[in-house]
Amino acid sequence: MAVKIKTKYGLIDISNSVIATVVGGTATSNYGVVGMASKNALRDGAYTILNRENYRRGVVIKTNDNQIVVDVYIIVGYGLKISEVSHNVQDSVKYNLENLLGIKTKSVNVIVQGVKILDD
Repeated sequence: MAVKIKTKYGLIDISNSVIATVVGGTATSNYGVVGMASKNALRDGAYTILNRENYRRGVVIKTNDNQIVVDVYIIVGYGLKISEVSHNVQDSVKYNLENLLGIKTKSVNVIVQGVKILDD
């Protein structure tokens, strides 16, 4: 499925892999996020950190009436307040989707798949 945006010039079709890349890049740029995790933790390894090419494996996108619901799977650094990191991810993902892609988000759900000790 893709998101379709109608403008006065025509139709814009944004694929889910593009949205997942924007969401993954936004999530990992937040302080406290060690990396993206796979939504299938048992199959892909519980603490496997995804690289940029595989961000779509850590993002689930559901569309509803030109609004999307995004599930983001992340790994958080040990010793940080998980609720604050998650809230920051929610805010930044919602902001970037609306400003970069013009997509209205209904909700951004952050699922913390693990905690990793940060290297100094």
